[in-house]
Amino acid sequence: MRTGIAITVSASDRRRLEALVRDRNATQKHAWRAEIVLLSADGIGTNEIMRRTGKSKTCVWRWQERFMEEGFDGLLRDKTRPSRVAPLGADVADRIVALTLTDPPRETTHWTGALMAKAVGVSVSSVQRIWRAHGLQPHRVRQFKLSNDPKFVDKLRDVVGLYVDPPAHAIVLSVDEKSQIQALDRTQPGLPLKKGRAGTMTHDYKRHGTTTLFAALNILDGKVIGRNMQRHRHQEFIRFLNAIEAEVPAGKVVHVILDNYAAHKHPKVRQWLDRNPRWTFHFTPTSASWLNAVEGFFAILTKRRLKRGVFRSVVDLQAAINRFLEEHNVEARPFTWTADPDKIIAAVRRGHQALDSIH
Repeated sequence: MRTGIAITVSASDRRRLEALVRDRNATQKHAWRAEIVLLSADGIGTNEIMRRTGKSKTCVWRWQERFMEEGFDGLLRDKTRPSRVAPLGADVADRIVALTLTDPPRETTHWTGALMAKAVGVSVSSVQRIWRAHGLQPHRVRQFKLSNDPKFVDKLRDVVGLYVDPPAHAIVLSVDEKSQIQALDRTQPGLPLKKGRAGTMTHDYKRHGTTTLFAALNILDGKVIGRNMQRHRHQEFIRFLNAIEAEVPAGKVVHVILDNYAAHKHPKVRQWLDRNPRWTFHFTPTSASWLNAVEGFFAILTKRRLKRGVFRSVVDLQAAINRFLEEHNVEARPFTWTADPDKIIAAVRRGHQALDSIH
C-alpha cells in the first residue's frame, strides 16, 4: 500500500462491501471495487491487490482514494467524462427548427433528415434528435376538410341529438353506400404467415368487376341491413329503402341519417318519402360524412374483409360481404356517440379562422 494511505472501514461499511462482493447479481465493476477496498483495509499491499483483482496500480489507487473521499456510495458512481464531440449549441437547434418550419429548397415537398443535415452541416442523428425534442415530424401530414355548410351547427346538433337521445318508439338508421367495391384476384398465390415471416400478396391483380353495398346501421342495436347492387343511382337507393321498409316493424317512426349525395335528394326519392310519412331524412352537413355512423362499419369491413381479400368474381365478393354482415349482426352492439358537439363546433371555427388568416 502506498505511504500515507490508510483506509478505515466501519462495521456497517464492511458488511455492505462484503455483501456486494458475494452478490452474484451485482455489477462486476462494483464487486471488484469493493474487493479492492476490503483488501486495503486488511493491510494487503498494492502488488498483492493487483494480483488478486487483476487491476492496474493506478486503478487500485484510484478506488482507494475514491472510498476515502466519498465512502461506499462513491464506489457505485462513475465520474462523468467529457464527450469526444463537442455538443451542438442552442443556435444550431434554433436554426434547424426555423428551417423545418419553412419550405425546403429545390423541388421537394418536405424536409428529410439527410436534406436538413446537409443544409446545416450536422449529422442526421443530430437532426432527428432535435426534431424529437421539439415535436417536429416533417415526414407526416394530416388530411382535413372543413365544412362550408351555412347550417353546419344546426345539422350537427340534429344528428348528434339522434345519436345521444333517440326519440321514443322510433328507429334511427345511419344510411350510406360504399360504391365501387372491386372484386380483385391476385395474379399469383401468396405465402401464408409463418414465424419470422409476414404473409405475402402480389402487388398486381386481376379485376373482375365491382359492386355497391347499400348499408343501414341501426343505432339502437348496432345491426346492419345491407344489400349489394350493381349500380349507384336513385333507383337502387329506392329499392334499398323498400327493403328497409319491409324489415322495420310497423308502427315505428324511422329517422334516417345520410349524406348529401345527389341520389338521396332525387325528386323520385322525395316522392317516395311523401308516400311513406313515417320516414324522416336528416342530412349531415356538407363535407362532413364522418358524422355518419355507418362510415365506421365501412372502415371495419374494408380493413377486416376487403383489403386482403381474394375474389374471383363479383358473386364471390358479394357472398363474402353478406357473410361478414351476418357475423357482424350476431355480435352487434349499440352505437355510442362520445364526442362533445361544442368542441367540434369550436374546432371547426378555429379551422376557418386559420384558413382565413392564410388566404
